[in-house]
Amino acid sequence: MPAESFPMLGVGAPVAAALAAVAAAWLWAALVRRVLRPYAVARAFARQGIRGPPYRLVGGGNETKEMLAATSGDTLDRSSHDFIPRVMPHYQAWTKLYGKVCLTWGGTMPMLCVGSYDMVKRILSDRSGLFRKPDPGPAILALLGMGLVFTDGEDWKRHRRVVHPAFAMDKLKTMASTMAACAAEVIGRWESLAAAAAGQVTVEVGEQFGELTADVIAHTAFGSSYRQGKEVFLAQRELQGLAFAFFSSRRFPGSNWAPTESNLRRWRLERKVRDTLLGIIHERLAAAAGGGGGYGGDLLGLMLEANAAGGDGKAAVMSMDEIVDECKTFFFAGHDTTSHLLTWAMFLLGTHPDWQRRLREEVLRECGGGAITGDALSKLKLTTMVLYETLRLYGAVTLLARRAAADTELCGVRVPRGTMLMIPIAMLHRDEDAWGADAGEFNPLRFKDGVGRAAAHPMALLAFAAGPRSCIGQDFAMMEAKAALALILRRFEFEVAPEYVHAPADFLTLQPMHGLPIVLKLLDP
Repeated sequence: MPAESFPMLGVGAPVAAALAAVAAAWLWAALVRRVLRPYAVARAFARQGIRGPPYRLVGGGNETKEMLAATSGDTLDRSSHDFIPRVMPHYQAWTKLYGKVCLTWGGTMPMLCVGSYDMVKRILSDRSGLFRKPDPGPAILALLGMGLVFTDGEDWKRHRRVVHPAFAMDKLKTMASTMAACAAEVIGRWESLAAAAAGQVTVEVGEQFGELTADVIAHTAFGSSYRQGKEVFLAQRELQGLAFAFFSSRRFPGSNWAPTESNLRRWRLERKVRDTLLGIIHERLAAAAGGGGGYGGDLLGLMLEANAAGGDGKAAVMSMDEIVDECKTFFFAGHDTTSHLLTWAMFLLGTHPDWQRRLREEVLRECGGGAITGDALSKLKLTTMVLYETLRLYGAVTLLARRAAADTELCGVRVPRGTMLMIPIAMLHRDEDAWGADAGEFNPLRFKDGVGRAAAHPMALLAFAAGPRSCIGQDFAMMEAKAALALILRRFEFEVAPEYVHAPADFLTLQPMHGLPIVLKLLDP
């Protein structure tokens, strides 16, 4: 029968051929991405003496999940600060088998564990944009926003020029009284509870410090709009839980965008945070435009003032969405990390009464019984040392990640583009080669000559990162923590309650898994 009797055959053959070509191209790309490139990368690193667990085409992450599950029920003695076997058992196993610098895998992505301080210095000191922040994904962006933490290149420089003036030390010192006032409210409640219970009461301080630091950031960042700021705190706390649940669950392609119950809730919370922050910002802009006395002296006002000033023209001006993202960043970072710093400092002081006594004596000597000021807080040298040692042993972030934006050489190691560079902060903070034989012990005196001389490497403390991308809010966090500790030490002796279970856990930030109950003993006025 002639082909003309079946006209579709003439069309179908080219279409089928085109579809076959597309399928072949897709299969080839998948083969390269999932098989050829990973094995080629593994061989390239092996030739340089860098090895690790083998790449697996299927089920590559199961080993990590099994190790984490196996240690999730472990607890530590209170005298031990080595939570690595519990929180990072996979990194501990790999570095023991393959060395401080080893190759691991996140799906098809090569991940280089960077346990060398020299390599870390090279990565964090880079100003060329070669080592970039990885894409955090929508769950983390909903929580933190695309602020200073995640921007890169010219965007990061532009953001920093606008945000930096708000965190200048002279500005922060004016906020010390606000920090102390917020802490005094919480401590006043503790005093009432202790007085009603014959001078002694047990308090779960972790949650209370979360509320305290949220109150501080709401007042210092948003001033008279602090009530709306507390709404942002509540929404962000739920977003943090959703983000942790998302990363802990099994995912599938497109799971970030599927209309699941958790995603729908995340989108509603994200809109609420954005609308609340935009409302506060527009109120400030309207007040400034109407001659209402400027933008305000809080962090938001200082940032809006710097943004309006412009700097070097349009390049220094951020959009309203960018301002919102920076608000999300410093609100979450400003309360979450500081609350955990205070919590772990209370744990360490509660298990080291000699250091608690020394700090109390220092506080009474430098601050007396009067108002807490920024100048007085700057004189608390021992307190500063204890906080640095707390950050070393129990820093909020256990792991930093950077992505190689191009093929490069890192301290003699050739690293291909797209490799994720994983910096195991918690493990580096226990590295005896850098910190000495007592690296696993609580010894604040290692910081007596300052952070730069506390270890064999000047950039050894990585709690606030290091280099040009170090945390812009570190002075804010330290001042807030010192103000709260000073007030607590003046009014209470304390110890860790008998029921406390020492089980640090990584819920995006390092926290006591079961909270931290503290026995507070009211001191005589």
